[in-house]
Amino acid sequence: MQVFSHHLYEYKKGLRSLILHTAKAELRPLFEKKLERNEIAYFIQDIDDTRFNIFFGDENCVNVVRQFGVSLNKLTDEQDFILGVMLGYDRILQCKRYLSRKNAAKKCGRLAV
Repeated sequence: MQVFSHHLYEYKKGLRSLILHTAKAELRPLFEKKLERNEIAYFIQDIDDTRFNIFFGDENCVNVVRQFGVSLNKLTDEQDFILGVMLGYDRILQCKRYLSRKNAAKKCGRLAV
């Protein structure tokens, strides 16, 4: 809960527009209540019966993640790139990751050239 509270602080101070937090399922009601009380947009994806991912922050950013419509392990290369940038990851490293994923896809024959 301490890390979640820190993420909430960073969002409120304008340090981040979107936060991804992974937590145990039993904490879900606490997180939802806290975000609703603070009127912060959020989107939850269950990982399994014991854990979930919660995206929260700017409503536009949350809606982009919601539009992806798939879990993190099923994102396209482009969606992965967009999410990384929205989460505040280093843009150059995200570009390298994107190109690496694209090159790996080409080598596996998954991408039409």
